[in-house]
Amino acid sequence: MINNQSKYGNIFFRGIAKLIDLLLILVLWKFFHEGGFFTGIFYLLISDGLFKGCSIGKKFLRLKVINIERQSKADFRDSIIRNLPLALAAFFLLIPILGWLICIALFAFEFTLIVGDPDARRLGDYLAKTSVIEE
Repeated sequence: MINNQSKYGNIFFRGIAKLIDLLLILVLWKFFHEGGFFTGIFYLLISDGLFKGCSIGKKFLRLKVINIERQSKADFRDSIIRNLPLALAAFFLLIPILGWLICIALFAFEFTLIVGDPDARRLGDYLAKTSVIEE
């Protein structure tokens, strides 16, 4: 278990990294219109495997995803499993109003798991057996 000061600092920087990634997804969505949404979802799924355990947002903030069992940087398989809950939540964005509320609720659920978990892991981390650490 990590100390609370380090844990909450990690959560803050993880949130900023995810915000950077979500802004990139939004740009893809708006730039490529309908195809951009699916391009963005594809990026979300593989993002943590792009730079040996780092998405673009994590790369900027010097964070990386590791597979706990293998003690190695996350690969594309880990990334897809880890980000599947968020990708599924994003599909609700295609449904006006109610879908947006469901998406927000699912992201809030993941955030609540991170804050409440002693190791700051979310559902996707448990599914993929991963954790986010500082580089």
